Amino acid sequence: MLRALWTAAAGMKAQQLFVDTIANNLANVNTIGFKKSRVDFQDLLYQTITMAGGKAPGGGQLPIGIQIGHGVQPVAIGKIFTQGEVTETQNPLDLVIEGDGFFQVLQPDGSIAYTRDGSFKLDKDGRIVTANGLTLEPEIVIPPEATNISISHDGTVSVLLPGNTAPQEVGNIVLAKFINPAGLDSIGYNLYKPTDASGEAITGTPGLDGFGIVSQGFLEMSNVQVVEEMANMIIAQRAYEINSKAIQTTDEMLRIANNLRR
Repeated sequence: MLRALWTAAAGMKAQQLFVDTIANNLANVNTIGFKKSRVDFQDLLYQTITMAGGKAPGGGQLPIGIQIGHGVQPVAIGKIFTQGEVTETQNPLDLVIEGDGFFQVLQPDGSIAYTRDGSFKLDKDGRIVTANGLTLEPEIVIPPEATNISISHDGTVSVLLPGNTAPQEVGNIVLAKFINPAGLDSIGYNLYKPTDASGEAITGTPGLDGFGIVSQGFLEMSNVQVVEEMANMIIAQRAYEINSKAIQTTDEMLRIANNLRR
């Protein structure tokens, strides 16, 4: 019966992790470009009492064996990179990627990080930066005298300067994608870094070679579905509760065994 205690305890720990993940999803329901997480579970080792196919006491062959499981464990918490809802902002520096791809930003240590958050700003030097001041890579500088900023679906950034009727191109947005985006390392601040599991970044022009297009004046919101997360929370809560009942039942059985008298 001690086996049941540890098995049920493993189930409670697994459901606690499930609720932790759901809570993080719900906390980021309004985070721009946020991608929800999903917990994957797998069963633990089995204790084999009788091997299937072995000899039965009567001399026949056992069609089914006896194996007792030892609970569950989380094996992965993966990001789900489905497209979030798109909302119109009419802000010329708000960008959304419709399809596959990430924006590239330069970190203070010189490395490149990747994000789906397209809520860009201008710093004091006219560079396009994130809300945390990280520069869009490759760097694009908007002249201070520019009266209009236009960004096409292929990432071409153009501005209208005083005295000119034709827009002037000042740079191009380059997107990156990965063979396995679920293998990216989430480092917070809406940023990801590549790992051996994700593979190296593949860069390209928006709208070409499988990359999504860039749309100006829109933002991609979180892909968290509140109703779905609430349903998952109920499932996790009930599973946690029933595992606790298994512990209570095992404890009661142990109490009865301990109180046996000759």
